[in-house]
Amino acid sequence: MPNETLELGQKHHIFLADRHGRNARRTMIVFSLTVVTMAAEIIAGSIFGSMALLADGWHMASHAAALGIAAFAYSYARRHAENSIYTFGTGKVGDLAAFASALLLLLIAGLMAFESARRLVAPVEIAFNQAMLVAAVGLGVNLISAWILKDDAHGQDHHDHQHNQDHNLSAAYVHVLADALTSVLAIVALAAGLFWGLVWLDAVIGIVSAMIIAHWAWGLIATAGRVLLDAAPSGETIEAVRAAIEAEPDNRVSDLHVWRLGPGHLAAVVTVVTHATRTPGHYKRLLAGIPSLSHVTVEVERSADQPAPTA
Repeated sequence: MPNETLELGQKHHIFLADRHGRNARRTMIVFSLTVVTMAAEIIAGSIFGSMALLADGWHMASHAAALGIAAFAYSYARRHAENSIYTFGTGKVGDLAAFASALLLLLIAGLMAFESARRLVAPVEIAFNQAMLVAAVGLGVNLISAWILKDDAHGQDHHDHQHNQDHNLSAAYVHVLADALTSVLAIVALAAGLFWGLVWLDAVIGIVSAMIIAHWAWGLIATAGRVLLDAAPSGETIEAVRAAIEAEPDNRVSDLHVWRLGPGHLAAVVTVVTHATRTPGHYKRLLAGIPSLSHVTVEVERSADQPAPTA
């Protein structure tokens, strides 16, 4: 039987494109706010001598990179959606950029930890009042950014949330909340130094922030790496594909590959062994109810072990 490849769920794709366009605009707004605040905190931390504020700025820089990657991925994917050189589309652009960015963030985290440890041994003078003011502004920007992203990150319809969730936007939302947490830690460290003389806590918060960045970067490397290496999605999805095909008693799935193409998009290659062979389109229709399957290839082989069952 010849192989046949076609796309499923055209309306589903249009819906995702509309959502991604809306999410791209929200992401760009938050990205702009984050970059401005990041620059202010890094400059202020260097001038006022606060490692906690400087670390908060670099932590915000790590998430500005993530937001920038998300915005770039949305833009590039939309501009090249019809480009035939990308066999399965441009859904992995964000994962590729994220992987490279995460390697850079690990280096930044190491430098932050080194500088913080050095200041524990040789403390520097800190302008607490000015540094606290900048940290408070940073916290306010983070809370505004979280409000901008919240609706689309967590307000999707319940029936498609699990399979079609825009991980770019959800990740950006979590990162902004993490930025808010480090801003709070910086304010606490600066307040402790100003009112109780615990100057060393400023450097300790710098080390803690470096550890948070390293942990996030390592997780991003693992997540993006799985997508880039075409790792299989959840076992639940694979079993759903197999069960849908084998719901017809005469069908048996002899070979099955499922992998992620991008947010809300999965590809599948299925080999079906059966006595009563039908067109590949018939078996693709059996898979139409599985969310996120965008590209499906079906190969049909006639079973030779026994005669076809009689009607």
